[in-house]
Amino acid sequence: MDARKSMQWLLASVLAGGAVMSTAWAADLNLGRVASQAEIAGWNIDVFPDGTGLPPGSGTVANGERIYQNQCLACHGAKLEGGLGPALVGGAGTLATEKPLKTVGSYWPYASTLFDYIRRAMPFQAPQSLSNEEVYSVAGYILHANGLMQADATVDAQSLVAVKMPNRNGFYVDNRPDAKNPRCMQHCTSATRKGR
Repeated sequence: MDARKSMQWLLASVLAGGAVMSTAWAADLNLGRVASQAEIAGWNIDVFPDGTGLPPGSGTVANGERIYQNQCLACHGAKLEGGLGPALVGGAGTLATEKPLKTVGSYWPYASTLFDYIRRAMPFQAPQSLSNEEVYSVAGYILHANGLMQADATVDAQSLVAVKMPNRNGFYVDNRPDAKNPRCMQHCTSATRKGR
């Protein structure tokens, strides 16, 4: 075997070995550290359909309109009709047609996931730059534009969860677990890892 092939084989072996290194072995070698609660909280920003994960705070529909004009209008249009980004209003009654218009008001099943998406991914040029209060406000404005929230509404975790989206029952929920093995977080035996 020439020197180049030997080096490639050695590198592949090292990489493969590193990929299968167990967490226990890494701990024995004193590699890495346990993440702090603050570090975990910074990454754990999921909001679930039932509202779990919605943060404290509140906003208003009126403030949401102002924020929308400054942060969202360029992509979603002056009347939320779409442009570079998708339309956020309209589409009522179109889902069963040949050309459905899937918007927040016609397609989305939960208002809480609107908050999650805005906070996580918007505005497009600066995701995660809005405060929780700004996200509550923008979500309220979009819901109001779809006739799902009053113009004078205060938007918070409770009011978002209370919104009944028109397509709430239009989705099939698969509650089967992704994995069948028992969960093991420490002191796992090989039998536990194999689900025995």
